[in-house]
Amino acid sequence: MSLINSSRALYQALSCPPGQKNGWLSARCLRAAVVLLLLALAAAGCASKIEQTRIPSLSESYRPGTIVSADANGPVSFEQMIADLADARVVYVGETHTRARDHDIQLKILRALLQRHPGLCAGMEMFSRPYQQVLDKWSAGNLETDAFIRKVHWYANWKFDFGLYADLLEFIQEHRIRLYGLNIAFHVPPKVAAGGIDSLLPEDAARLPAGIDLSDSEHREYVREIFKGHHHQQRLSGRQYKFSHFYQAQVLWEEVMAETVSRMRENRLMVVFTGNGHITRDFGIPARAYRRSQARYRTVMPIAAGRQEELSAADYLWITPEADAAPHP
Repeated sequence: MSLINSSRALYQALSCPPGQKNGWLSARCLRAAVVLLLLALAAAGCASKIEQTRIPSLSESYRPGTIVSADANGPVSFEQMIADLADARVVYVGETHTRARDHDIQLKILRALLQRHPGLCAGMEMFSRPYQQVLDKWSAGNLETDAFIRKVHWYANWKFDFGLYADLLEFIQEHRIRLYGLNIAFHVPPKVAAGGIDSLLPEDAARLPAGIDLSDSEHREYVREIFKGHHHQQRLSGRQYKFSHFYQAQVLWEEVMAETVSRMRENRLMVVFTGNGHITRDFGIPARAYRRSQARYRTVMPIAAGRQEELSAADYLWITPEADAAPHP
């Protein structure tokens, strides 16, 4: 309710009803006036609290629902973004794992791209490569949801609420989209973080991807900032990791997913769903997959309103409402 409309309604409430003198003294009118005034103040307060995302390079702030394009240096429509994404060979759509709106965005993009590329495939960080046979059964419609959750060991490996991903995975199954697990076996990266790649037993070392590149200094500094937060938590829990080992584990995650993308795409459009941290500024999965295949790619990153983000973080920033995250079990 706008303040102008509220004022008009307030005036009418204070006016005498037809046939009644001194309507402003009517208890009924006064109650209505108070309610309307409170509603007007609440509406004004809510409007002022709407969070926006600031993009320093554009000196602008954007409201939830806005899609900001790096190429256009400003907002674009959903249709404009999809037309661009459809020309790529790999489309990375990020997420904050616990934010339901991010998964809604992923599904909306997948649905739109499927209309343009009926033979597309999908890749997900949430599954590791050893589970590919289970994923094939899911894509073929040969598994019920409960059996699927059990057979991919969802709550042992990924742990986040399955309900956040249910609509996306059901759409994949309904349309028989080939689904690939991108990740390395989930027990390997924690071992690397604890002792480094050289500490792995031969059976785990055999799972490593070819060409693990640890030379990107910008990526290293980005991961170092993440490590500082993890390091504080580790000290509280009594565990101590070296940054060099932590960085090896992070790069291992990204190199194996990049290798899977480049191997499994099979000259089809692949839509990849992964955490924002693996695609920001391209130096996680996207650049490493491009090094292997030279396949043109695009990145879309959902960003919660209230945050500040650089336009260089992705080809498209999709601003979402701020208060949306679900708790991590």
